[in-house]
Amino acid sequence: MADCAVFLSALGAFGVFQEGLTSLIETQQTVMAAVGEEAQLNCQLMQSKDVRQVTWQKLLPYGEKNLATYNKYFGQKVNAGFEEKVEFKCAGLQNSSIVIRKVTEQDEGCYLCLFNTYPEGALTATTCLLLYELHEAILHVGESNSPEEAVVSCSATGRPAPTVTLTVPHHNSSSVTNTNGTVTVTTTAVLPCPRSTARKVGCAVRVLSGPQIEVFTMIPEIRQPSADGEKHF
Repeated sequence: MADCAVFLSALGAFGVFQEGLTSLIETQQTVMAAVGEEAQLNCQLMQSKDVRQVTWQKLLPYGEKNLATYNKYFGQKVNAGFEEKVEFKCAGLQNSSIVIRKVTEQDEGCYLCLFNTYPEGALTATTCLLLYELHEAILHVGESNSPEEAVVSCSATGRPAPTVTLTVPHHNSSSVTNTNGTVTVTTTAVLPCPRSTARKVGCAVRVLSGPQIEVFTMIPEIRQPSADGEKHF
């Protein structure tokens, strides 16, 4: 129980906090998680109250669905059907955190934490889970129509559309929406080939404020033309 405040304090740097109803609950307005990873949701009472039970619910179009509860007298309980999906990271009456394992699109949405207090009744706050998906970036260097230039392209696929940035100026981007809802973004630049030593070029990709992925490659220097008059990298 003593670790509950530590969990909330540590995670504060990764989410935007908002005050809950009656300005008594602090929670993350939005929690981001990668598809297939785990997501942690947190709520903390800002004033000491006589809490009898803490309940976590998923907001659905037709109402709310109970996921887990922590009771003052009976302890913690994860509801039937969610035992393999949800667990308490911090089971407390003033602070509460749950972990959702291996998140999928079905887990995306908003969740309620309810502190059932006496005599005030239920104090509630909402935190929403936003998923992202990002696949490996592909960085490629090829020849252009000019023997003095090289074409550098970097592409990445994700959901929502990833940001793809080359470490060189004057690049252009295009995107294609795939049938599974992901978006492939390709960024291209035409660069002069180095004449003495190879040149390093990099690509950075990310989705929303998720972690950034970086890849690097080299643009080889111009070599002397071969006997057939063609330039080779």
